[in-house]
Amino acid sequence: MKGIVLDEAAVLLADGDTVATAIADLEAGRAIETEDLPGDRTALEVAEPIAFGHKLAVAAIDAGEPIAKYGEVIGSATERIEPGERVHTHNCESNRGHGDLSEGSA
Repeated sequence: MKGIVLDEAAVLLADGDTVATAIADLEAGRAIETEDLPGDRTALEVAEPIAFGHKLAVAAIDAGEPIAKYGEVIGSATERIEPGERVHTHNCESNRGHGDLSEGSA
């Protein structure tokens, strides 16, 4: 599997990513213990149930900040997202396919 598996719970696909992808259904309160988290942390607590294939924050992301997955920016946070929280359409806005919103467009 490409990327870094975090405690058999999620995969971090590239250095600098702010989200990981759940590789199992994760229950709220589950501790993910690993030396591979960004920063100096070695543990992350899942804040809410996260289904297989969905994203969870591995670092705090402030409103308006970019969200990175695959080593690429995939969107922006619409509100502050805490480590361990699910990242989806309720708190992330895609930056892709917005050529129609470029400056000067009608």
